[in-house]
Amino acid sequence: MSLYKIDKTKLIEETVKTTPENVSEANLALFHARMTLPAAAKHCGMTKKEMKMTFHEFLKYNPPTYEQ
Repeated sequence: MSLYKIDKTKLIEETVKTTPENVSEANLALFHARMTLPAAAKHCGMTKKEMKMTFHEFLKYNPPTYEQ
């Protein structure tokens, strides 16, 4: 018996299914600096490397929003 009352089943995180809506939300949040890359990857159910590649593609087809 453990001294700490930790439920091991609550330590495992549920897997997130990657959907176009989740990816779109994460890309926009990264674009506007509202989310970090690890948080965005977790939101989408992707690895950090997959999220980097997806965000790079997003940047190719979306112009900057700041004024010059």
